[in-house]
Amino acid sequence: MENKLKKTCLHAEHVALGAKMSPFAGYDMPIQYTSIAEEHNAVRNKCGVFDVSHMGEIIISGPDAEKFMNYIFTGDVSKLSEGQCIYGMLLFPDGGTVDDLLVYKEYRKDHYLLVVNAANLDKDYRWIKDNSEGFIVNIVNDSDNWGQLAVQGRDSEAILGKILNQDLSAVASFRFIDTFIDSNRVIISRTGYTGEDGFEVYAAPDIIVDLWKALLEAGVTPCGLGCRDTLRFEAGFPLYGHELSQEISPVVAGLSIFCNLDKEEFIGKDAISAQKANPPAKKIVGIELADRAIPRAGYPVLLEDGSVTGEVTTGYRSITLDKSICFALVDRSAGAMGATLYIQIHRKIFPGTVVKKRFYQTNYKK
Repeated sequence: MENKLKKTCLHAEHVALGAKMSPFAGYDMPIQYTSIAEEHNAVRNKCGVFDVSHMGEIIISGPDAEKFMNYIFTGDVSKLSEGQCIYGMLLFPDGGTVDDLLVYKEYRKDHYLLVVNAANLDKDYRWIKDNSEGFIVNIVNDSDNWGQLAVQGRDSEAILGKILNQDLSAVASFRFIDTFIDSNRVIISRTGYTGEDGFEVYAAPDIIVDLWKALLEAGVTPCGLGCRDTLRFEAGFPLYGHELSQEISPVVAGLSIFCNLDKEEFIGKDAISAQKANPPAKKIVGIELADRAIPRAGYPVLLEDGSVTGEVTTGYRSITLDKSICFALVDRSAGAMGATLYIQIHRKIFPGTVVKKRFYQTNYKK
């Protein structure tokens, strides 16, 4: 199985650094270099860099590109200006989630870049192709031509700007610029998945390797997927397969704000509209435990009488907050803010309180 795993352009760098490697989304990826806590705190307090070259890049272009994007995507791309990106979802007709993703409106006319989850790339590409009938569009899986870094933390603007010789202060949140390194296009996007200010950088694989080395030489901490998960979780971000899935719609996940129901049509719109009017039986909530016991994905969530109302989807002892917290998919009737729910951890039961899913106050540049 190991020899069948894909490798990103930075795989040799991770091995040379002694990273703990593990399979993820079909790739051999770094989980941690030193410790998850140390890397987590580097992002919260200074700057860290992640190899996210496993993510997928799909390009949609052509005369009907905008019309097609608005048909398959929950956000309204007609409102985007060139150099702007937006978060949203691809949905099945029943409202279930195909994937969550970022859509970039390129500086080229009728061109959109879709950045999708690595584990869903093949599925997304097929789904997009299958729904393109009747539209004049070109759909290209361009993933092999790109590497990607996530440079995250309060020092990211100064450090990355110096390395690229770019003033990044004018790049607003969810905006991006194009620049060039040795005639190679580089996309610099003020986005991220950590709750901190930061950038995602897309370029040819050899350029990404050079940038990775320059960032480490500048003192940026290399970070693995372990702390990527703890950071996104504290900031209240979903992970596909946990808080979003074919069975978990944006309404169930509490993310219907990213579904623009003012649009004329998009796949899944009728289902989302119906769910908004008549909310589903389940929903994703945040829970904070008073105890230090750690809730893990799959652990049962109970009512006071001991009956099961749901299960944990993600759980940790928060590194930043030093609290035991989790997301859980529970009966809507049991998940009111401030309600008491109980987590079964092995043979013991621990009380918790339903709280906002954004456990950590995010620090974005406005």
